[in-house]
Amino acid sequence: MKFMKLGSKPDAFQSDGADVRYVVSDLATDVVVHVGEVKFHLHKFPLLSKSGKLQRLVLKATEEGTDEVHIDDLPGGAKTFEICAKFCYGMVVTLSPHNVVATRCAAEYLEMTEDMEKGNLIFKIEVFINSSILRSWKDSIIVLHSTKAMLPWSEELKVVGRCIDAIASKTSVDPANVTWSYSHNSKKGVACVEIVESMGKSSLAPKDWWVEDLCELDVDLYKRVMVAIKSKGRMSPELIGEALKAYAVRWLPDSYDALIAEDYMRRNQCLVETIIWLLPSDKSSGCSCRFLLKLLKVAILVGAGEHVKEELMRRISFQLHKATVKDLLLPAASPNDGTYDVQLVHNLVQRFVARTALSHNGGFVEKSDEKMIELNFEQESTLSVGELVDGYLSEVASDPDLPLSTFVELATAVPEVARSVHDGLYYAVDAYLKEHPDISKTDKKKICSLVDVKKLSTDASMHATQNDRLPLRLVVQVLFFQQLRAGASKELALTDDGAHACIRPMPDQCDPCERRIPKHPNSLNKQVTSLSARESEHHRISEHRGSRNSFKDQLGGLLLQSRSRRIFDKLWSSKGQGEHGGGKGSETSGSSQSPPLSAKPAEVKPSPLPPLRNRRYSVS
Repeated sequence: MKFMKLGSKPDAFQSDGADVRYVVSDLATDVVVHVGEVKFHLHKFPLLSKSGKLQRLVLKATEEGTDEVHIDDLPGGAKTFEICAKFCYGMVVTLSPHNVVATRCAAEYLEMTEDMEKGNLIFKIEVFINSSILRSWKDSIIVLHSTKAMLPWSEELKVVGRCIDAIASKTSVDPANVTWSYSHNSKKGVACVEIVESMGKSSLAPKDWWVEDLCELDVDLYKRVMVAIKSKGRMSPELIGEALKAYAVRWLPDSYDALIAEDYMRRNQCLVETIIWLLPSDKSSGCSCRFLLKLLKVAILVGAGEHVKEELMRRISFQLHKATVKDLLLPAASPNDGTYDVQLVHNLVQRFVARTALSHNGGFVEKSDEKMIELNFEQESTLSVGELVDGYLSEVASDPDLPLSTFVELATAVPEVARSVHDGLYYAVDAYLKEHPDISKTDKKKICSLVDVKKLSTDASMHATQNDRLPLRLVVQVLFFQQLRAGASKELALTDDGAHACIRPMPDQCDPCERRIPKHPNSLNKQVTSLSARESEHHRISEHRGSRNSFKDQLGGLLLQSRSRRIFDKLWSSKGQGEHGGGKGSETSGSSQSPPLSAKPAEVKPSPLPPLRNRRYSVS
């Protein structure tokens, strides 16, 4: 920190109580200056020789027959007036970054200019500011911080503007020219930062060495400094974003109650709006998606304007794929809307999908390497958003006030290509059914129709077959595709053993899994019977090769467990009733006393197994 000493005489000011100050001298004082509540007993000559303001006030008081003058609006008050008075007497005074602004404003008020006397106080202060203060990084920040108490004088004297320009210029210097000192007194271990002119040995100062110090500024001054830094065009968006994040962490309270406290609501609102206004112009970089979502959460809580939330949502849509489920758990604006603002997340997803769709449509105009890399990135980001939405739905499904329509709208907002696997969506649907057990059959059918059973993994399929919350039709569909997968896997196993030559392309072997899902239990019975006949043929081939596995083992043990077995019992029972003209088929019809599934293949006459390249499954 820089200092400047003025004068050479010893300090002769003394106090007589809290409100009286006088000068110890052989000469009696001849003027009393009232500065606020404090009285100064002084001599006219040293004051009048250096202050034009005091000349006029004393002359006016003499004309009125009094030796007292009153100054009620002096910048800095009595403390600053004492510094100016000591300078007039030639006594030693010390100027520092903490008092130089107030002294400069008071000297301007008292008109202590060069016209009154050469080398007057204004001149000496300006020399100190220009030659020392503005050359020091830390002193410039201290002086700038002190200017707020001196408004509008500090603004009119351009002290504020000069400090801002000096600070902005220093932030863009080469970090190698920054001296970096450490101390336990500072939060980040920084006690002293100075800018040096010449290149020395390698410095340990990072690129963001200036970020923490600027966090001490008031929001209005911080805004002006950041505007000046951005206007110079030398700072990367990433550093700008890091500085804004550090400032938000410094001033935004952590607790919910402190954030929305009535005394600080307006301040927090102004702070959020300022940070958003200062965000880098490049919407796709500079600030992380997590930071933007936190700002959006705070903006909602403090009641920021719609234009602020709109700007944040536009920026978030550019990097929504980088968010996490926890980041998206934004509070609802009203308690009547539930716990989380699902509609806002739905809006974010729609914006992301619209932007990626527009980029994808124009991606094939020019087939270059850069275009293809961009398209691959878009595909990866779309898959990430699909996974993100499914995870978010699993979290918000536990909200008892979440409407089914809101759940379905968000689930369908993601394009089909964003979900290569439906496990996440299935578990989200299951969580909603668990929390909302009283929904109607129509609503249950509607929400379950979101899940594509062909895209469930083996683990998810196993879970679904044992899930009592799912409609029977959906469980049947899961079982059916489990059968098709089992059949396809056995064909591949036979091919790998050399029993058949794989002439068809590999994707064609998965054709059964791509067929239409049967819509009626009777149709499923026929398909299961046909599948059983094929399995019997496989069994015959295996016996010729020395295999002793039963038909039940070839179907796999995963289909004949608990609820899965009961479902097939019901289906066989329904088939038996239909053959005898009994009742109507339904999801709940059938008897648990029906013959076991393993007995059915014996009733089907096996047919010769066609060549692998000509064989097709019929699922219609």
